[in-house]
Amino acid sequence: MGGWGGMILTALAVFLITDLVLSFFTGSRPTTISYTEFGRQLAADNISKIYSKGDSIEGQLKRKQDVPGADEGTFMQFKTQRPVFADDDLWATLTKNKVTVTAEPVVQQRGLLYNLLLSLAPVLLLVLLWLYVSRRMSKLAGGLGGLGGIGRRAPPRPVVPELGRRTTFADVAGIDEVEAELNEVVDFLKRPQAYRALGARMPRGVLLAGPPGTGKTLLARAVAGEADVPFFSASASEFIEMIVGVGAGRVRELFAEARKVAPAIIFIDEIDTIGRARGAAGGIGGHDEREQTLNQILTEMDGFSGSEGVVVIAATNRPDVLDPALTRPGRFDRVVHVSPPDRTGREAILGIHLRQVPLEGGIDLTAVARATPGMTGAELANLANEAALLAVKRGKGAVGQSELSDALEKVQLGAARPLVIPVEERRRTAYHESGHALLGMLHPGADPVRKITIVPRGRALGVTLSTPDSDRYAYTEEYLRGRIIGALGGMAAEHVVFGVITTGAENDLEQVTNVVRGMVGRWGMSEKVGPLSAIPADSQQPYGLSAAPATLDVIDAEMRRIVDECYGTACRLLGRHREQLDALAERLLEAETLEEGEAYEAAGIPRLAKAAE
Repeated sequence: MGGWGGMILTALAVFLITDLVLSFFTGSRPTTISYTEFGRQLAADNISKIYSKGDSIEGQLKRKQDVPGADEGTFMQFKTQRPVFADDDLWATLTKNKVTVTAEPVVQQRGLLYNLLLSLAPVLLLVLLWLYVSRRMSKLAGGLGGLGGIGRRAPPRPVVPELGRRTTFADVAGIDEVEAELNEVVDFLKRPQAYRALGARMPRGVLLAGPPGTGKTLLARAVAGEADVPFFSASASEFIEMIVGVGAGRVRELFAEARKVAPAIIFIDEIDTIGRARGAAGGIGGHDEREQTLNQILTEMDGFSGSEGVVVIAATNRPDVLDPALTRPGRFDRVVHVSPPDRTGREAILGIHLRQVPLEGGIDLTAVARATPGMTGAELANLANEAALLAVKRGKGAVGQSELSDALEKVQLGAARPLVIPVEERRRTAYHESGHALLGMLHPGADPVRKITIVPRGRALGVTLSTPDSDRYAYTEEYLRGRIIGALGGMAAEHVVFGVITTGAENDLEQVTNVVRGMVGRWGMSEKVGPLSAIPADSQQPYGLSAAPATLDVIDAEMRRIVDECYGTACRLLGRHREQLDALAERLLEAETLEEGEAYEAAGIPRLAKAAE
């Protein structure tokens, strides 16, 4: 039990155990008997000695007797009370039976020391128990000492390289432009005197901003490895505590330790945890602790503490929420945006993650990189690991092209599920996926179809995978309309062939809504709305307050118009090419999975010459 209930039960148990132990050492307690029973035992010459104080009598028997009125139990020591009206010749009887009358109590009472020990022992035991539990909790919580894990912890230490090898830029690929910016920081750390001679100031901070998995932490380690300087790593959440001021103290400790071994690098991961704009929460609760921690970081980076030679590298995927005082020059002098790698970068990253993996001959990493647009370094590392796991499961000694292809299919489409689907629903799924694929083949500018499958994967009963031949960084209205038409192809095929619409288009409609909302509300692709950004880019913020109600009504009407036009185009194209749709669906029902070449051949459409209609 936890909480106060557990504390009360523990205290009660400790008190009872202590009382029993002390009773054992102080002897047994006398049994209270009636004066009539006392007279009976005295008449039977069964009393050896007594002690009297006033009318109270304590004594000890010669032979054990059963406790009066009890079913079981015996007694040797007793106590009783002599009535005031008793008119017996007690002293004569005692003298006759040669009973010893003592000057001290027969049953010794507990002394002052025992009573004090009995009173304090439970409290002392509880305090010792609480200290033991708190220390155990402190070790689990990260080495903090004191009650409840609140207090000072061990001074921070530099991160020790694994197996004596430091991470360098040779372990980083796909982000050459970022390496070029960070190389200047490395040169600063290697040759600080040369820059000071010319009056140049070492940058105090570098902010790495980018989506999760793009290698921000790896870049920070690589900078420390290239410069061969101590590397202190901490997460922003480690500074936040329940007690105000603890986080600021930890920041001071961290910078103090780094200054001792300067030049050095301090890396703070997820700095948006403590670096959010101040004043938003009114300074209540844990907000004060976060603000004090942020203020201490700002003070340490401002140079008043003599932080010369200490470069702070921070990482975040939400640079838009950071406090302006944190990103101004003099604090984080440089903001380096780390984006997902391009095709050449993805190929290089795959090569790095596969260099310790035995590979079969003839592996085409270029084809894998071409089929993974938008993947980050972490996702590519996961892809390489999944391929190695598949090779082990298949009992192979090396990873081949088939393992890479199957691992990519698992990562992009999800794991296959052994689901038994009724024949009619399976046929509807085949037409649904064929509708997606055929519209991708027919519409000009659409992404090529890479794979079609009706094998259930993840939450989907079927998947159509389409990726561009090269990375795209800007999208035209025609391309976005093509994506909407392709996404609506499944619903349109069900409507054209079966005359019904199922729930299988839920994910498609979510994609359509996101794309058309961006077209109308953010990218100015509507004549009625015009070149306005009426909807915030952050999907977590409500956009009802970002524009006037009349503007939002126009946006809603334009979104519906574009979707209705695209859905009409999808239905017309599928109706006009019904024979190709039937052929593709029948082939998909037979094979269950069609690769790129097989899909185009089944539809009778040349891969490089799409019909423009």
